[in-house]
Amino acid sequence: MNNQHKYVQFYFYMQVILTGFMYLNREKTSHWKLKDINSTEQRSGGNCPLTPHEVGMFLRAMGYTKSTWIYIAAGEIYGGDKYISKLRSYFPNLVSKEVLATKEELEKFKNHASQVAALDYIISVESDVFIPSHSGNMARAVEGHRRFLGHRKTLTPDRRGLVELFGLLEKGELTEGPKLSSLVTKMHKYRQGAPRKRYASLPGSKGRTRLRTEESFYENPFPECICLTGKH
Repeated sequence: MNNQHKYVQFYFYMQVILTGFMYLNREKTSHWKLKDINSTEQRSGGNCPLTPHEVGMFLRAMGYTKSTWIYIAAGEIYGGDKYISKLRSYFPNLVSKEVLATKEELEKFKNHASQVAALDYIISVESDVFIPSHSGNMARAVEGHRRFLGHRKTLTPDRRGLVELFGLLEKGELTEGPKLSSLVTKMHKYRQGAPRKRYASLPGSKGRTRLRTEESFYENPFPECICLTGKH
């Protein structure tokens, strides 16, 4: 595909298998059952992955056209075609490994989930643009790998800011078009994988707080593991 077209690789976090796995684990953990999670607060805080519909609006606002090829790296998307159809209406060149590979080729990976994930990982690293819908471990590893290879373009959605804009769209206070595009583009000016030093933990923080506030080394290995002189 890359020989003929440049492509955007989108990593969806909403997978049926993963969701089920998380549910089973939480059912077995007593103190998690007692936790009261406010979904509205979580979403407004940017803690929820973007929906396929939101992805479509986001990409259009960023200037991507209908001719853009988009590869989805994920298992079975939660909600299936019902949720993915809106994204496909925006970007008809929507593909996945199931579309690009033959049944015979995919048969070799049957019952080998880690190898299937490796396929998505390789394609993600080699894509022209990588966009994660959520900051999971795979997304962090891919971003770090792309930085290591020369800070390849990785567009990280500002989920908190986007949710606010999408809320204005729902209320009719904003419409898709030049104004939305300007706001979204400005919001992501410094979220496209350009070289920057890794964020350190908050001063004085300890334990879990220190770990949570420090940017993952795998997500951004700069400057510790990236040559600064240009000599190898």
